[in-house]
Amino acid sequence: MNFSMIQPSIYHASHYPVIIVGGGQSGLSASHYLQQLDIEHLVLEKHEATHAWREKRWDAFSLVTPNWQCNLPGYPYAGNDPHGFMKRDEIIAYLDGFIDTLQPPIREGVTVNLVTPLESGGYELQTTVGTFTADHVIVASGGYHTPIIPDFAAKLPATITQIHSEQYRNPESLPEGAVLVVGSGQSGAQIAEDLHLAGKQVYLATGDAPRCARFYRGRDVVDWLADMGYYDLPVEEHPLREGVRDNTNHYVTGRDGGRDIDLRRFAKDGMVLFGRLEQLDGDTLSFAPTLKANLDNADAVYNRINRSIDQYIEKQGITAESASRYEPVWEPMNEHNTLNLNEAGITSIIWCIGFRPDFSWVDVPVFNAQGYPNHQRGVTTHAGLYFLGLPWLYTWGSGRFSGVARDAEFIVRLIDEIRVKGYVGASESGYVPSTL
Repeated sequence: MNFSMIQPSIYHASHYPVIIVGGGQSGLSASHYLQQLDIEHLVLEKHEATHAWREKRWDAFSLVTPNWQCNLPGYPYAGNDPHGFMKRDEIIAYLDGFIDTLQPPIREGVTVNLVTPLESGGYELQTTVGTFTADHVIVASGGYHTPIIPDFAAKLPATITQIHSEQYRNPESLPEGAVLVVGSGQSGAQIAEDLHLAGKQVYLATGDAPRCARFYRGRDVVDWLADMGYYDLPVEEHPLREGVRDNTNHYVTGRDGGRDIDLRRFAKDGMVLFGRLEQLDGDTLSFAPTLKANLDNADAVYNRINRSIDQYIEKQGITAESASRYEPVWEPMNEHNTLNLNEAGITSIIWCIGFRPDFSWVDVPVFNAQGYPNHQRGVTTHAGLYFLGLPWLYTWGSGRFSGVARDAEFIVRLIDEIRVKGYVGASESGYVPSTL
């Protein structure tokens, strides 16, 4: 979808009150609220609007949260399956509908190479189509930029196909032979399942990702947690505080109407599980003896979430199906600590160990030692610079369809108040609207 001709008259300008960098759901949500307040702005997108959903999801991808949580501003889910899970093409159709309704002032195919503060206030943005300036800049490029692949991957035999999770499409696109999936977070667990269901011999190097039930006591676990207020819990009230931003997502799936992902059951069916991948020696990989601990810890989280639901049901006097507890269906009696790639017939490795943020193009002193922006609800200490769409920016839903609207509205209302009244409510963590 190309929006290069939308509002073409604005493109002769070089200064805007607000420039949004990133045309994903967070940047477009900010555009929605800016349009409502009649604040002139421009969205700059490196690829095309909502590019990641179109180009970085595998064919069988589906949402892991129910459709009713798709609540982009002015465009809530309106289909006939609110408790289902949209598939990849349905998600793209939903986003296309949002974009068609919004008609954002977006310019696609534009890379922002550098953002620097101006002495007079505001920012300069150097891009592949020239230089722009803005009073306010909203960085909405997400936090998943550089795929993580270990250094020793370069020493693997050239005969082995290596891809990152964002490049995976389907089992048929891989060479004949067994597959090693490295990482058991949401992507790793679901990709391993996709390959397993296709009849591939799968080897899975697990990590410390937790898991949760899909359904419990007659309802989707997401429904229970929503009723319990979990998705409205701000980061500063979470027991881990900002540390929750480093947590790995729970693995579960919305595939085929939704179900648990149980790695122990996969193992019973022939998938070979390992602990954490550590190093390479020739064509032999070695693993830490962490498999049992990884499985046990994931199951402990699974049962702990269910217990919290039990307590809520009891406290509220809700009539529901009987409580239950997950009991392991398989145990790793002897952990495999090495894997010879040739002997195992492995022809492909899929790296599912996440991404690193890369905000090197934002030359403003607002980042910590890990390169992650310091902010309070997306507001930095540098006046006029904001971030949107990051995991746990404010709540669990900040980087998702369910919570990005609230974050975008907050920042846009702040921008509007600054424009009208000047800076108010200053704090060491940034500016906040006096009415919020």
